[in-house]
Amino acid sequence: MKKHNYSAGPCILPQEVFEKSAQAILNFNNSGLSILEISHRSKDFVAVMDEARALVIELLGLEGKGYQALFLAGGASLEFIMAPYNLMKEGGKSAYLDSGTWATAAIKEAKLFGDTVVVASSKEENYNHIPKGYTVPADADYFHCTSNNTIFGTQMKEFPSLDMPIVCDMSSDIFSRELDFSKFDLIYAGAQKNMGPAGTTLVVVKEEILGKNNRVIPSMLDYTKHIKAESMYNTPPVFPVYASLLTLQWLKNLGGVAAIEKINNAKAALLYGEIDRNPLFKGAAAVEDRSNMNATFLLNDAAHAETFDAMWKAAGISGLPGHRSVGGYRASMYNALPLESVQVLVDVMKELEKNM
Repeated sequence: MKKHNYSAGPCILPQEVFEKSAQAILNFNNSGLSILEISHRSKDFVAVMDEARALVIELLGLEGKGYQALFLAGGASLEFIMAPYNLMKEGGKSAYLDSGTWATAAIKEAKLFGDTVVVASSKEENYNHIPKGYTVPADADYFHCTSNNTIFGTQMKEFPSLDMPIVCDMSSDIFSRELDFSKFDLIYAGAQKNMGPAGTTLVVVKEEILGKNNRVIPSMLDYTKHIKAESMYNTPPVFPVYASLLTLQWLKNLGGVAAIEKINNAKAALLYGEIDRNPLFKGAAAVEDRSNMNATFLLNDAAHAETFDAMWKAAGISGLPGHRSVGGYRASMYNALPLESVQVLVDVMKELEKNM
């Protein structure tokens, strides 16, 4: 039976990425060696890293605009530390928008480096919406936001224009929609939610914002050192970078971010349309802030849960239970999830209604 993978991360990847990755594990570039054992300094892997970094800049429309792409380790959680280490001045200030669990975690780390102002929060409403109408202190060294909240199913549809660096955690919606990415000075994203397997983290940074906070930064946490070493200051996560490259190639061949956004919009419209139509279900997030990547929804009557759970499992659906913070269900519709998989879920929801 075909599986329909709604896992929030590690996520579904294109079938061709699995196939090419599997071949590379056995024999990479006809070298007789596995991608898992080659030197990261070999010309074959240097070419992988160079192409991956260049493709990131190309797909985000940042060519010739002073940005560098890095593939690092440590997950987005390490970037919670690296961003303030590189951008907050000694005795300085940062501004954060608190829109969910991972924003809260980033705020906690930033407080270790200086005055950290939370400009707005939706915590009191269990993060069911994106805060709006906030003011960012003009003397902040940077502003930090999270574009998509995986757990709660909310997504920022607009971003502020500010006279300071804007930092954005795009872990769960990177490459999913067109934005003016030049509005952001630092973007980071764990690969495992829309781009590749766990083990590497994408960082896209505008070089001109670095080296201005007069801090002594440990080498492994210094973006400038990673840029100078072309993302190989230490041994990089070779296989996750390679799989991410394959995913980026797949996306480019599909037509890039503009093409995948149309598909993602169609998937979201199909599922949210059924959530709103079907009297057995309700959405968990505010309608205007609903995420196209992570749709969170609940049964109006929990007594139907056992029946519904059995039905979607029998249909080959995987990874649908919601996070404990929200309950109910979470359908993560990342780039590689086909529209047909969303249709399978919608059909199961319709069948449940029919049987009640």
